[in-house]
Amino acid sequence: MSGEGRVAGSDRLEATAFGDLPPDLFVEYGKRLVEWIGEFLANPERYPVLAQVKPGEIAASLPASPPVRGESLDAILADFETKILPGITHWNHPGFFAYFSISASAPGILGELLASALNVNAMLWRTSPAATELELRALDWLRQLLGLGPGWHGHINDTASISTMLALAAAREAAGLDVRQRGMAGRVDLPVLRVYCSEHAHSSVDKGAITLGIGHENVVHIPADAEFRMRPDLLREAIAADRARGMLPLAVVATAGTTSTTSIDPVREIAGIARENNLWLHVDGAYGGTAAVVPELRGVLDGVDLADSFVVNPHKWLFTPIDCSALYVKRAEIVKRAFSLVPEYLTTREQAPVENLMDYGVQLGRRFRALKLWMVIRAFGAEGLAERIRAHCALARKFAGWVEGERDWEVVAPVPFSTVCFRYAPAGASEAELEAINTRILDRVNESGSVFLSHTKLNGRYVLRLAIGNIRTEERHVAEAWRLLRNAAGDAG
Repeated sequence: MSGEGRVAGSDRLEATAFGDLPPDLFVEYGKRLVEWIGEFLANPERYPVLAQVKPGEIAASLPASPPVRGESLDAILADFETKILPGITHWNHPGFFAYFSISASAPGILGELLASALNVNAMLWRTSPAATELELRALDWLRQLLGLGPGWHGHINDTASISTMLALAAAREAAGLDVRQRGMAGRVDLPVLRVYCSEHAHSSVDKGAITLGIGHENVVHIPADAEFRMRPDLLREAIAADRARGMLPLAVVATAGTTSTTSIDPVREIAGIARENNLWLHVDGAYGGTAAVVPELRGVLDGVDLADSFVVNPHKWLFTPIDCSALYVKRAEIVKRAFSLVPEYLTTREQAPVENLMDYGVQLGRRFRALKLWMVIRAFGAEGLAERIRAHCALARKFAGWVEGERDWEVVAPVPFSTVCFRYAPAGASEAELEAINTRILDRVNESGSVFLSHTKLNGRYVLRLAIGNIRTEERHVAEAWRLLRNAAGDAG
């Protein structure tokens, strides 16, 4: 971030010792930072995608104690480049194919900048009416983009883990167990509660049950079929068996885009079972749900309008800077009943139809996340968002075709979205040998600095994952990953 006209930041700071930096100084360094960000977005490949440091290396480069006197912005930004950047794994890199790839688009980054400057707390309508009303409107826009029907109430949380936990808390409230008032500990009148999900569901379901006192052992993982989708027949059997044991089936979580394989559970059939048994149905579409903005992919959310709650993460595949998770519920009054608590110092004269979004979760403080989402939707429009996701899915199918066309390589799961599960599987090798070989391949590829992939296990088999989702990823980046994979296989085999 070097440049001409540097200002002695410490001298300027001395002049406003009891206030902030002077506005003109902010503008000067703000311009430099925006220029740096512009160059970074234009050339993200100049940095290795995976941080090339050892554990503790970054911490060791930083002073053990805070500075006594304020330091210049020149010194701070210099340390950012020399000490912080080397330890960054670049999720905004077009070669980031690990986990679920995310990216921050330019409109979203600008929205985040504005939200930081305004620095509002959107806990009450009064504390920033625009923040509340924009959030409700932006999420209704997103609902329409996804092809969902009316009747959904949407609000933003930080991540799907929190959104799913809130949905399970709402399920518990809907069951009429008086947990809000009486708690769960020591109650002989409270049966064991059970939550059901696929064996491939995200771990946030388990963590939510742990946090809510339901207990990890009471999350029932239903086996999947050959395409890694929850089996409704086994779900029905598990519910019946638990009822026979005196347990109380509480909720079922279906997934539209499982974490390992992006498989789509049969939501419509699961919804029928949930309704028959008076279970709350939550649908986790944190990643895959976004694909429904593509008109020809709307079927991925088939049956979701029959659910009680649904989560999708614009920060995963809708080019909105992390964090931004959209939770939709059909019966918002149940969520509000579970969480609303208004002490005197938070009472305001505004009444319905005013919404106070603090009532829909455990957090009082709420960032103005809707601003960046609103800017992304407006900047790209429905067609622009759909085209970008459509292109990612096409790239994934092309990569899968390369894998299937190569001797000793195999695709091991369907490719409904933009994630491919595959592995190197030369004939005659045992599963233990294949795991060792593919581990070496993954390590070798990730050491390149050009791309970053992850792995999972499917039916006990170690497999590699390539997830496309960055707004700047082009076919050449996917082709480079394939070249590195084949070379690493030749070395590892």
